[in-house]
Amino acid sequence: MSLLVGAVLLAVIVLIFASVIGVKKGSEVSLERGNEVIKTVYVYLILFATLMMTIGGTVAAFMAVADIVSPPGYYQSFEEYKLQPQEKMNPNQANQQQTLSDAELKTRYDQMVSEQKSMTKQRALNSLIKSFGWIVIPLPVFLYFQNRVKKQPV
Repeated sequence: MSLLVGAVLLAVIVLIFASVIGVKKGSEVSLERGNEVIKTVYVYLILFATLMMTIGGTVAAFMAVADIVSPPGYYQSFEEYKLQPQEKMNPNQANQQQTLSDAELKTRYDQMVSEQKSMTKQRALNSLIKSFGWIVIPLPVFLYFQNRVKKQPV
């Protein structure tokens, strides 16, 4: 994204430089032509920026859909989970600690894995919604300016 900002900044500097040179010539025709060039470059900069936003949003949306279909993630193995200190507190005896059986550990492990998968899918869905914003918002602007370019005589 910083490359896009740099390219736009460079284009604006070139436009300012070109307009200053056009104004110094003092000719009314060159001033009018300079303004037309600035307007044309502005339209093409808008087209470029909105197209890049739309493409970026489309790529992000595709990646979010891929995460929903096949959620990425590392899940620790059951053996690793068993090695962690697992303690169950008895509500009547707060100071007394009991170790959990393998069946209880397996149940907790399965619950942890399913919760992580669910959270990953929820994050991907959230990302998908945000990505649609990067498509829906700049697309009408792009289409509007593209129609303006088509209507202009060459």
